[in-house]
Amino acid sequence: MSRNDALRAARLRVGWRTVEAAAVALTDHGQQLLDDRQFTVSARTWRRWEGARPGWPAEETAIVLHDALGRWPEDLGFTTPPGWIRPEHHEEAQVDRRAFVSVTAAALAAGPVSPQHVDPALIDYFQQQLEGHYRADMFLGPHDLIGTVSAQYQLIDKLVRSAKGRTRTGLLRVGAAYAALVGWLYQDAGDMNGAAFWRGVTQEIAMRSRDPHLIGYSLVNQAQVRTDLGDGPAVIDLCEAALDDADRLVPKVRIMAMQQQAHGASIIGERVLVDQLIDRAGHLLSRVDDDLPWGNACRRTPGYLEAQRATCYGRLGLGAEAGALWTQVLAVVPEAARRDRGVYMARQATAAAAAREPEQAVEIARSVADIAVETRSARMRRELITLEQVMKPWNDAPVGRDLAEILEPVSVRS
Repeated sequence: MSRNDALRAARLRVGWRTVEAAAVALTDHGQQLLDDRQFTVSARTWRRWEGARPGWPAEETAIVLHDALGRWPEDLGFTTPPGWIRPEHHEEAQVDRRAFVSVTAAALAAGPVSPQHVDPALIDYFQQQLEGHYRADMFLGPHDLIGTVSAQYQLIDKLVRSAKGRTRTGLLRVGAAYAALVGWLYQDAGDMNGAAFWRGVTQEIAMRSRDPHLIGYSLVNQAQVRTDLGDGPAVIDLCEAALDDADRLVPKVRIMAMQQQAHGASIIGERVLVDQLIDRAGHLLSRVDDDLPWGNACRRTPGYLEAQRATCYGRLGLGAEAGALWTQVLAVVPEAARRDRGVYMARQATAAAAAREPEQAVEIARSVADIAVETRSARMRRELITLEQVMKPWNDAPVGRDLAEILEPVSVRS
């Protein structure tokens, strides 16, 4: 098949503008042939694809486009929807599916379990284990922890069904914290379905515990998922709900709600509100003095609030401001915190590209690629995909080709 024949065939399948953008995917000698898959689109869909900002196709259509042209839709000019993960990454994104199904079944098991004595000392045991899991997550990332934390949640769920009185209440509270951590691990691994399920479990158990701090914490957890989905108004709604009775909440829950609300504000373009919320949260940092084992990122993570501000600035397109903040934050984040450093550095690279400093962006990306391969963090991969998009003006320049080579091991490209 000649190049022209291939283009004509593709035009019949996916529309003129898309194929014109994808022409570079076909070799000069016509070696890349279109396969026999056929699909039809409605007139409305055709018109949407022909627009200046083509609408995102259905996932099965995206796969056929890739098979036909060797490019994913975002490489053809389509606007990437929040939460999109390329199908070749699904195997890693849908991590530990057997563990997910097993623990989900345990969480939803019908009927009573065989009664057993539940010693109150188990509450302290699980709380101490939880703190260790938080530290391990900072160093290892999600994949090596999901199975371990999920199994411990399954045991807590079983014990709750036999426990009585204060022991039962205490286990419900620690169980909510474990469910929140499982939800975070799935979110960090890129499995938004798993994350949404476990955020729901967290909220249910928090409500059953009657603990207002955990209930607020569970709402912030829900808001985190909505942030990754790009739903700014929902993020703000959930955080405002968490802060409805702020005087009853320990300072760290108020800090978490305010900083997450700032992310929602950045999604809808409210820079002033971002700064107001982060500044208000900052005034509370010195008051965090509880001994609860969960939700301690604000005092455990160096540069916590400025990292949130820098992330919001990056989302707002404030490259220079975000870059300056990332330099400050990374100066205090320990080298051992590989996953967090990798995510922060990827955002720093994107800020450099947005500030028209592509060489600096590529230099930073060299280190991030190594960390991304090591930790397999889907969040880091998404940040690198964002970097690729911001670096598109330099795709044909030497610096753009360098970036493509650096990111090849991460499989950011197809």
